[in-house]
Amino acid sequence: MTYRLRSIFSSLQGEGRNTGMPATFIRFAGCNLNCPWCDTRKHTKEMLSLSEITREVEKRKNRAVIITGGEPTIVIGLKDLLLALKARGHWLALETNGTRNIPEIELFDYVAVSPKYFYRNRYAENTMVRKADEVRIVAEDEAMVGFCRQMRERIEAKDYFISPLEEGGKIHYRRAFNLLLKLNSAPKTGGEAPWPPWSLSIQTHKVLGIK
Repeated sequence: MTYRLRSIFSSLQGEGRNTGMPATFIRFAGCNLNCPWCDTRKHTKEMLSLSEITREVEKRKNRAVIITGGEPTIVIGLKDLLLALKARGHWLALETNGTRNIPEIELFDYVAVSPKYFYRNRYAENTMVRKADEVRIVAEDEAMVGFCRQMRERIEAKDYFISPLEEGGKIHYRRAFNLLLKLNSAPKTGGEAPWPPWSLSIQTHKVLGIK
């Protein structure tokens, strides 16, 4: 069996709770969504066997391996790869858009879900991810407060993050911050502000200019 990849590389995790953690990233090609602002290069791909992937991972000597994409949950043969990496002692994290159930979820040590407002109608109750370690939502629009709150109600997690959108080479920090302020304010109906509060994940790798 071969797997269609964008790349395998070593870097620091730039987002969420594990920001700064050294890791090897396995970035799969292919996605069930087509976000107009996606930062995954769509013109590059390579076909690698399971043994070739594990060999490339071992060269990089990181215990943490982050499975990302594209959308990893659509990859045929994903469980076989995860089992091979687990057998080699790796800590495995998943980055997913959350539209699909994860049959292999018990093989992951950490799950980060990034729901997409642009495809908000794709998050069906019976097929979307309902539990994760963290939720990271890109601030596509300041008016997406309702969507963020809905995702928080539907996905149980320890941490909830808002990330700035990069579009045309510009990172919209102000939009993300304004959305964050709205989400962390107490509702006008007299309820309490959310706890734990939403946090800002600034995609440190982009600020530092690393891969």
